[in-house]
Amino acid sequence: QQFINKVMRDGKRATAEGIVYNAVDRAEQATRKPAVEVFETAMKNATPLIEVKPRRVGGATYQVPVEIRADRRGSLAMRWIIQAARKRPG
Repeated sequence: QQFINKVMRDGKRATAEGIVYNAVDRAEQATRKPAVEVFETAMKNATPLIEVKPRRVGGATYQVPVEIRADRRGSLAMRWIIQAARKRPG
């Protein structure tokens, strides 16, 4: 549901659903594994654990590694998967 919402553009939900379901079916056929397992593996592989945030100390700005909250991790993973898919031709 969330993934479809992120794929959706200009409120075209049916188009987004078609894209997602078609991609899941193709991934399922290519890997011969259940679609849910393929999607979970993709999410797990794309999920970041830490990110760097700027912290100002004195006059210098340092990039400090910070652990990412679980909801942001999932959101970033979905966003990155969709961005990578949109960059691909076809």
